[in-house]
Amino acid sequence: MDGPALLRDVGLDSEGAWDPKVMIPDTSYYDLLERIAQQADVTDLPVRGGASMRCDDYGALGLAWKAAPDLRGSFSRVERYARLWTSVVSYELRPDPRGALFILHRAGPRRLGLRLSNETTLASAVSLVRQVSSTPFTPVEVLIRHPAPKRTDAHEAWFGCPVRFDAELDALLVSGEALERANILGDEGISRYLTSHLDAELSEVALEDTLVGRAKDAIAQGLSEGVPKMVDIARGLGLSGRSFHRRLSEHGLSFQGLTEETRRELASGLLRDQNYTLAEIAFLTGFSEQSSFTRAFKRWVGKTPASYRRDHAAM
Repeated sequence: MDGPALLRDVGLDSEGAWDPKVMIPDTSYYDLLERIAQQADVTDLPVRGGASMRCDDYGALGLAWKAAPDLRGSFSRVERYARLWTSVVSYELRPDPRGALFILHRAGPRRLGLRLSNETTLASAVSLVRQVSSTPFTPVEVLIRHPAPKRTDAHEAWFGCPVRFDAELDALLVSGEALERANILGDEGISRYLTSHLDAELSEVALEDTLVGRAKDAIAQGLSEGVPKMVDIARGLGLSGRSFHRRLSEHGLSFQGLTEETRRELASGLLRDQNYTLAEIAFLTGFSEQSSFTRAFKRWVGKTPASYRRDHAAM
């Protein structure tokens, strides 16, 4: 498999500096997983990918996970601070008679890429627990909402417990005893320092989420009349063009990049809805000609709109 080419297709440079703050759209990530699935058997990929994750991959949040006094504290920090590393997933620690459910919430059609990503997330959660737990950790049960793949032996071997597919939730069931077990590196002082730092980051993210979300909504609404100008979007948000540009650049964003991301996300969503023709989607995403839309979409995801629609109709 040509790894660098796969990464280029989603806008990442395999030779570039590693930066955990660089994000790609969820749909691009799912496309990447699905392209891998076209070239190889991906049944075991979520388990292998999840098992490879390390606390340090998550920056300050990974440190806060390690420094929590017990596993309940570690899970609670992910529940609260997950937004610092993803905008498409949220977590919930829900009481259960046998302990607690660590639940993964991810919206969207349950396409193959999303299903693989959910399995990977649950596998990585177990990997992170095993890195900090003072005794060997095994969940009571693993719940996965989508149907089982053709083999589940790798899943059962990794989790070490029953894995129930076609469940009502995507979750790990963790025993009460495991939740109260002390972490190897638990430290109250470091923990308080890290959570205050994370709270400050979370406040910034919440403010910018509101700005970026409103900007993307405004861009999407204006695309049917062509690509909107930055000054017009800024004015609709109650900002000057200069202030809007500065606030985007402070978070590594540009208006051009935000517009392209909005068009790509909108196009991908519309293509999965058979009620829209390709010509209509081109118009709704700001293209005057369908041929221009086709070229842009192929640049974004590595395939034509028609091919993308066929692939997703079959999933």
